[in-house]
Amino acid sequence: MRKAGILNRHLSGALAELGHGDRVLVCDAGMPIPAGPRVVDLAFVAGVPSFAQVLDGLLAELVVEGGVAAREVREANPGTAALLERRFPGATLGLVPHQELKELSAGARLVVRTGEASPYANVLLTCGVFF
Repeated sequence: MRKAGILNRHLSGALAELGHGDRVLVCDAGMPIPAGPRVVDLAFVAGVPSFAQVLDGLLAELVVEGGVAAREVREANPGTAALLERRFPGATLGLVPHQELKELSAGARLVVRTGEASPYANVLLTCGVFF
């Protein structure tokens, strides 16, 4: 048994399979999940676990080159927009229309669904390399 980091065995195993350039969608409970990617559904009840908790846990374990989020998050969910700007400083966060984010998500290798119940709390991460 692990004593630190991500304890969920399905998520931990899925993360171990990721490589440079692979994409991971971290999404709220309402985001349509595309057919194809492996899905680890962490949603328990509305709001649990939160988008921020899951994102921070993933960022602690993965090398991430950047992310893509929906442009609409700025107006519809300023708290999540601020969180994303803090986690992805500078040009490492791209913003696209929500419809485009949904289309890009079809190319994800992994989808991690949270219990988040606020609009546009989604980000598509691109894995980097540690060296």
